[in-house]
Amino acid sequence: MKTTKFQITVLIIFVIFIIGGVVMFATYKGSQGENRLPPITIWGTFPKDKFDLYVSKVNNSLTLPLTVTYVEQNSSEFLNNFVAALARGNGPDAVLIPADMLLPAQDKLTLIPYSAFSQRAFLNQFIDEAGVYLGTDGLMGVPFSVDPMVMYWNRDMFNAAGIATTPKYWDEFTAINKKLTIKDDNGTVTRSAIAMGDFYNVTNARELLGSLILQSGNPITAPDNYGALVSTLKPTGDKSPVPAVTFFTQFVDPGNENYSWNHSWPDSKTAFVSGKLATYFGLASELYNIRQKNPNLNFDVATMPQLRTGGITATYGKIYGFSIVKQSQVANAAFQVISTLTLPQFLGEISSSMYLPSVSRDIIAAGTKDPYIAMFNVGALISRTWRDADPAESSKVLGTMVQAITTGQKSIFQALTDAAGRYDLILQRAVGQ
Repeated sequence: MKTTKFQITVLIIFVIFIIGGVVMFATYKGSQGENRLPPITIWGTFPKDKFDLYVSKVNNSLTLPLTVTYVEQNSSEFLNNFVAALARGNGPDAVLIPADMLLPAQDKLTLIPYSAFSQRAFLNQFIDEAGVYLGTDGLMGVPFSVDPMVMYWNRDMFNAAGIATTPKYWDEFTAINKKLTIKDDNGTVTRSAIAMGDFYNVTNARELLGSLILQSGNPITAPDNYGALVSTLKPTGDKSPVPAVTFFTQFVDPGNENYSWNHSWPDSKTAFVSGKLATYFGLASELYNIRQKNPNLNFDVATMPQLRTGGITATYGKIYGFSIVKQSQVANAAFQVISTLTLPQFLGEISSSMYLPSVSRDIIAAGTKDPYIAMFNVGALISRTWRDADPAESSKVLGTMVQAITTGQKSIFQALTDAAGRYDLILQRAVGQ
């Protein structure tokens, strides 16, 4: 077929745009020809004191320091403030937020082309959970920090019950429950082995139930055949969430042999800290807070229990990443700042200062002598998340679903079907459908 002059012109323009995109995200030269980057502003829900200290430490290693203004936002107010700032034309150049808050902001962010940061380099550099940032045509963000769910356990309670090892699999909790959970003559639980089945007094209930569903191989949300993000909570198919939800809700059923929790208890973190709950499922970042609340509590950390057969090895992880804002006038500089801040030689600093595992495979591979970080590193490697519209809203959907099941208002099948429908509406609103 003969190529026309018009086709040749279009091809040339297309190539120029590709090259321009690579250059925009690859280099920056100041007006004097020096490599100094202009100041950039980053908004996020990550703690400001930790971030500013990190940038300061990074700058100590650079000949030309980075100039970064970081503005911390409340997670519940972030999106509204972000949209309002963009409308006024004074939004940030980049954002640092959890991956499960990206969806409603994605049309205001610009992809980092794979020509600037290859997919292979990305996969080699970061933990598997970072795959949530992979788009069809580029990266939606560059990971910075991860906070995985782990299992805290009371050593004294396990020892007194003659239990030498922590459960590796969820089905072990039936035997553990019989030894650790204590009930009075009226059947009232006075000491518990495990807190599950309620969204009102189970701390991190969304993340805990999410971990169970993810372990079953169900991604919780996924693109449909048309590319739209939808809920996968429908109770059908080979990756049905029914077993995960059944397991979660059984612990508040007085007629179930695993009954160990009810609505009258304080929140599960408080119960664990007070020595009345043997296991607590929390984020790695909660370690110091637990120790601070009760310095005399003899507790330890283990990885999240898993399914004995089937599914995938997983635990929820709250992963933070940098994304570049479309309206930024210095997107190239923002990319280079982000690239610098996420270099493996620097990421170790944020892990040390926050006492968390790293998103960097190289740092995890280097190993650690710290017993807690060793457990957290395992959690980081198996951590997963899902693309969400609003964690607070999805928590309400899941909580309503669980309550409908545990009160007998609906069957698990009907409650999941209804929850999937409500979740779809939230996802659609988030992207303006």
